[in-house]
Amino acid sequence: MQDDLLVVGFDLETQTEVHIGERPLEQWRTLGYGRRETVVCFYCWHGIDAPPATRVPLLARGRIGGLVRPHFAHPANMAPPGGHSSETVWHINAKHRLARWASSLPNVTRVRLEQWTEQRNRRADVHVELADGARLALEAQRELITDELWQARHRDYAAAGLRDVWFMRPDTRIPHVLFAEGIPAWTLLHRDAAAEARLGEPHARGPQWWTRDLRLFGPHHPPCAGDPVVRERFPLADLGLDASGVTLPPAMTERLAVQAARIQRDADQARTRHEQAQRRRHETSTRQRPRPWTPTPLPPVRPIPRPAEEGPPVCEVCHRPLATPLVRFGRHILC
Repeated sequence: MQDDLLVVGFDLETQTEVHIGERPLEQWRTLGYGRRETVVCFYCWHGIDAPPATRVPLLARGRIGGLVRPHFAHPANMAPPGGHSSETVWHINAKHRLARWASSLPNVTRVRLEQWTEQRNRRADVHVELADGARLALEAQRELITDELWQARHRDYAAAGLRDVWFMRPDTRIPHVLFAEGIPAWTLLHRDAAAEARLGEPHARGPQWWTRDLRLFGPHHPPCAGDPVVRERFPLADLGLDASGVTLPPAMTERLAVQAARIQRDADQARTRHEQAQRRRHETSTRQRPRPWTPTPLPPVRPIPRPAEEGPPVCEVCHRPLATPLVRFGRHILC
């Protein structure tokens, strides 16, 4: 019964997929099991968990204001053994939910399911074209993907001029290779018509933190690889698309902008304090620096006084005889 809440119908007359919310319950009941039986299970008809073209008319269940929301369900004993694979059901529903959401956005001009790239090496779950010419590939990823496989798909989409946007199945771990490449990842919550974003927690402020990327010191989207993360849940209808991928709701964008402005002020103040401290240290070291030593100049050489009579040179101070090396100075060293 859990999987039946996600059953997609297929209208045999129009050859299109149908969903419970597209018409009133009474109309679906006239087309379903026990009546015209032209609305069948999409998965069974397309050979998913059953032979191809298996015709299983659907029941439209639920009531207005009831505890269980309206949904398609298999009649008793007509579902495949064990029900449909939850991963397969999620993937098909996710693609169509993403396509309907993208089609509802005002800047989206075209949405196509299962669209090949020009090189035909990749097929996007949902191919979206925006009014500004940007093209996106919305990928509904139902299981964990290896780093190598994701990088190959990411490079192929980039070579084709597409920005790949990834929506993961609930309880599927998001590979951090996306964050290492600066690519956001979302978790698509099908039953709640919502999506979860991962935001990295603020990094610790170390020495000279203001010289680094200031975005890291507040909640940042996407996180860095290996960051502790916080989850933010948004209704899918509140999200948008642009050339960079999914855009956050205005309230969240404003909240992040306010925090970024506060961090910028803190960084400016820290930089100013650091520069002032450096200036004070420089001034202090300049004042305390000893003056360079300069030798005391020797007194000018004066004529050596000589006694009237001939004799050896004598000191001009003490008039005692001078040694030959001191004759040019005219006095003894102690004099």
